[in-house]
Amino acid sequence: MEYVGIGMIPLVIGLLEVLKKAGAKEKYIPVFSLMLGLVFGILFVGGNIKEGIIQGIYIGLSAVGLFSGTKNVVEGISVKREKNKLNS
Repeated sequence: MEYVGIGMIPLVIGLLEVLKKAGAKEKYIPVFSLMLGLVFGILFVGGNIKEGIIQGIYIGLSAVGLFSGTKNVVEGISVKREKNKLNS
């Protein structure tokens, strides 16, 4: 696999954030991520269509993993701060 797809991951994450701000339901974010990943994989990565689909799945799943992982870390930090405020 080429490394071109790695550069697409932050772009997909940014587009997911735009969709979220535009009112997309949180439960549909993984589906949007996979769809965007497939579009970018097929159109921009190059190679044959099979390779583009594989790259697209890789891009979409990586983006949604980073998106939800970052969200969980931020929520965890917020909960910790709340607990510290209550204990102070």
